[in-house]
Amino acid sequence: MGKSVALVLSSGGARGVAHIGVIEGLLEEGYTISSIAGSSMGAVVGGVYAAGKLQEYKEWICDLDRLAVFKLMDFTLSLQGLVRGEKVFNEMKKFIEERNIEDLAIPLSVIATDIVNKQEVVFNSGSLYTALRASAAIPSVLKPSVIDDIELVDGGVINPIPLKHVKKTKDDTLVVSDVNADVPNTMVKKAPKPSGKLAEYIDRWKGIFPEKNKNKRLSFFDLIAASIDLMQDKISDQIIDKHQPDLVVRISRDVCGTFEFFRSAEIIEYGKEQFKKALKDAP
Repeated sequence: MGKSVALVLSSGGARGVAHIGVIEGLLEEGYTISSIAGSSMGAVVGGVYAAGKLQEYKEWICDLDRLAVFKLMDFTLSLQGLVRGEKVFNEMKKFIEERNIEDLAIPLSVIATDIVNKQEVVFNSGSLYTALRASAAIPSVLKPSVIDDIELVDGGVINPIPLKHVKKTKDDTLVVSDVNADVPNTMVKKAPKPSGKLAEYIDRWKGIFPEKNKNKRLSFFDLIAASIDLMQDKISDQIIDKHQPDLVVRISRDVCGTFEFFRSAEIIEYGKEQFKKALKDAP
């Protein structure tokens, strides 16, 4: 592998936190990231890194427990989504100031989906937060972003691994971090058993976002999450087969639930481990 990397970060909810570990692994091995393209959570992590604030973001997200994650959910009665999605980005603005994408140190492409006109929208200029909010709008969970009367939802709906939009030069190694991979989950869950008031919030959480249970019928949100995951899995496989990147880091889609950001520390570490494994196994 050449030492200059064009990096593509997939969509995937809380699993996308593993992208932080992949980036850390690349940097520890002496690689330079020359450009980034991302969808949904991949866009968020890529945008934060391009803004030079990955360490601050990591410290913040690793400090979130179940209660803190629940409090970041600004629930709404809208028929278009359960959560407005503004609160978490406003919190991020406390340590990552707003800026335009074209002013970032690294070229960045953020992917969203124009759900009405059935086409992808690529942000490579303009407000960083506007682009990230649009790209991360999980259908039926986060309200769509409306920009110029166009309703935008999660970039992963149409392009979960935006390989064709990364600004790769002939000297770059093309690296993909795919957190929707249909591979066995080898990560051991380390989250401690909650008690007291926290346990009460967890009960409320599970009432809205039930955890996966193979012995029970799928809930409303389970069905949505499973449908989106399956769709992204199949599209991702086709994209990787078509573009043949130099290195693919595969993170199991079973690592965690879509909103389990309270497990960020272990997910990040697992992402780094899987990167090093992929690098070692690379031809």
